[in-house]
Amino acid sequence: MRGLRTHVLAELPKSEITAIVNVGDDMWLSGVRIAPDLDTIMYTLAGQNDEDRGWGRAGESERVSAELRAYGVGWPWFTLGDLDLGTHLARTSLLRDGLTLSQATARITARWDLGVRLLPSTDSEVETHVEVNDGRSMHFQEWWTRHRAALPARRFIFDSVEQSAPAPGVLEAIAEADVVLVAPSNPVVSIGPILAIPGVRHALRSTSAAVVGVSPIISGRVVRGMADACLTAIGVQTKAHAVAAHYGPRSTDGVIDAWLVDETDASSVAAIEAMGIRSAAVALWMRDAQSSAQVARDALVLAE
Repeated sequence: MRGLRTHVLAELPKSEITAIVNVGDDMWLSGVRIAPDLDTIMYTLAGQNDEDRGWGRAGESERVSAELRAYGVGWPWFTLGDLDLGTHLARTSLLRDGLTLSQATARITARWDLGVRLLPSTDSEVETHVEVNDGRSMHFQEWWTRHRAALPARRFIFDSVEQSAPAPGVLEAIAEADVVLVAPSNPVVSIGPILAIPGVRHALRSTSAAVVGVSPIISGRVVRGMADACLTAIGVQTKAHAVAAHYGPRSTDGVIDAWLVDETDASSVAAIEAMGIRSAAVALWMRDAQSSAQVARDALVLAE
């Protein structure tokens, strides 16, 4: 998203970027509403994120979490930084005052000059739970953070998703877009919960914009995180072409028109195009601002 913002500011300065963000990781913990994906994106675009850890705020302290552990409150393996807690407290206060999550997000993100409008995918509480092979069910954060996805997963459950609705502006953003980009995020637990919200898949299939996805798999390996454990659980190979097939072409009830793969996966382009999905192979490693902007540029070129 930083790369896209860099490219748009340089080449398409009158354009606007809207990000529709997963809320499946969200949860109540120690009395506060935590929205990890919304906050990570906000901190990253604001230049406030911890680049070394890859999550949380830069210059963070953890005195409050230490006190909570001393009181036996919360999850001892899930550390909340003090600055991060300020965000959670602000969100919780706004929600308690009657604002929706999307309204609270607009208020919170107004603090920073992000250059991107962040929309939660839904205002409903649609939390992801994981059912593991021994029959237990746990919140995704416990499976991901505490167990590091080491417990084989049987299935992923998006609680109450059938009763949810897209947040205000989500369907309009998709319908009115010039291009829709599917980020190289975890297909199962980052993109999956968004696609499961009633109306979102239909919006993607109906928009006049090209829908271009960027592969999260390079040379048969996930770029970061444990997305391979998630893909294995739903029977999808950790391959660029397999994830393209998982999303499927819009021409046959899927959600993408085109799929960008890494240059090391160039041999898969023909197979992807045989599915009815336009494809191209480029350098996908996002090592710095320049290479990230190039990925965004290549995705937009593919959209054309």
